[in-house]
Amino acid sequence: MELETLKDLVDLARLSASAANMQPLKYILSCDPEKNSLIFSFLGWAAYLKDWPGPSEGERPSAYIIMLEDTRIGHPMHCDHGIAAQSILLGATEKGLGGCMIGSVDKQGLGRALNVPDYLEVLLVLALGQPRENVVIDTVGPNGDIKYWRDSEGAHHVPKRLLDEIIIG
Repeated sequence: MELETLKDLVDLARLSASAANMQPLKYILSCDPEKNSLIFSFLGWAAYLKDWPGPSEGERPSAYIIMLEDTRIGHPMHCDHGIAAQSILLGATEKGLGGCMIGSVDKQGLGRALNVPDYLEVLLVLALGQPRENVVIDTVGPNGDIKYWRDSEGAHHVPKRLLDEIIIG
């Protein structure tokens, strides 16, 4: 993946809504294999898939966007990073890329490894690359189980609640 592609995606986030228009988000971009490997080591992958340690070599993301909050500008903020992350992921999909929002991050360890200044707080990591798996959206069953799972063919099943269940009134 090209650095310019990552910049284009962050530009979508830059133009997204921000509480009180404070714009406290900053970004670390990586499409360098060595830096990507370092970032990967601080991430937790798919907690519901107990026997899967995450993508293997050759299937790992080709790029990462690390989202940070500049605490000198605005703290605490609650939703800016979610809005920005969704903007980035929608932009990635538009470019034919796959992406994953990862909140299971050793944030302090990653910050130290990348020499992030203390006033910047790691919030999320977005993993980006060419999609490698088939994702199937299922309906949450009568037991209410929302855990994603993989079938024998390797398809990744993600249960979602019905629209009628989430609209109230």
